[in-house]
Amino acid sequence: MGPHALFREMVKRIGTATAVLSLAVLWVTSTSAQNPAGPEGIELSGNWVSRNFTESISGTQLLKPFDALGYPLSEAGRDAMVSYTDERLSMPERQCDMFSPNYLLLGPPPLKIWNEPELRTGSTVAWIVGGWLDIVPMVIWMDGRPHPSAYAPHSNGGFSTGTWENDVLTVRTTHISGGVRRMPRSDLTTMTTRFSRHADILTVTARIEDPVHLAEPMYVSREFQSSNTPLNPSTVPCVSVDEGVPVGKVPHYLPGENPFVDEITKLYGVPVEAILGGPETMYPEYRKKIRDKYVRPEKCPPTEAERGFCGRPGLYAPVN
Repeated sequence: MGPHALFREMVKRIGTATAVLSLAVLWVTSTSAQNPAGPEGIELSGNWVSRNFTESISGTQLLKPFDALGYPLSEAGRDAMVSYTDERLSMPERQCDMFSPNYLLLGPPPLKIWNEPELRTGSTVAWIVGGWLDIVPMVIWMDGRPHPSAYAPHSNGGFSTGTWENDVLTVRTTHISGGVRRMPRSDLTTMTTRFSRHADILTVTARIEDPVHLAEPMYVSREFQSSNTPLNPSTVPCVSVDEGVPVGKVPHYLPGENPFVDEITKLYGVPVEAILGGPETMYPEYRKKIRDKYVRPEKCPPTEAERGFCGRPGLYAPVN
């Protein structure tokens, strides 16, 4: 019996109003079964440019070779960060080692977000946060699939699943491979990310956990603004070339040899113990502990003020 014949039979037996109500219930039940991801939430698709309000990911911070202030590093995490040098990125085997989703929160790149629909029902199977140049695209599965076994292979992209909590997309990411760029991470690192939109502002917050390199969870928040400028994530295949680091060499610093550990101290007067990071450095109360060790930079002289250099490293702009 086809659907039209079934509907006519229902009308004969139970009446038109009851039949229509029953048909509506059947339609809702069918739709729910076809869309295990639940409600579609809000629209996240578009081009999003970073506002970089947070100092730890601003353009000036990227020029500093070493600054772990505010990172809740463990002893192992501090050792890993102090031994790291960006020359490691020039290793032939590392040049195409793309950054993980952590970098979306700890770096300055923009975001291009789109959804992949299920062609039959139109429901969203996955949200894609497109990679930018050296970042692996973040695929957020919305179809209810489980995370792989703990013994499954790890990758720079990790494995992410998402659910809508009202109008907030909550994402759980596991199976991220280890690395050091921007912040040390082991392959046990997990990340819980929330995407919330307010008009043309997209707020992305994350809780990053790593039992090896972090003594406490790390919380990061970023703001992005909708842009009409097209953003095209790089699709050019990565090709390894000679960047001056021979095969077999692993650039690093031995304990006590990192020449940049005290750079922030020289520029801004912040004690080295704060620059080395740790859970204490995340909280405002830590300022009281290092207050007597802080050395205020020199006052900006008039000649520098005229050139617009007040506020640069080592110079502060006096309040009139």
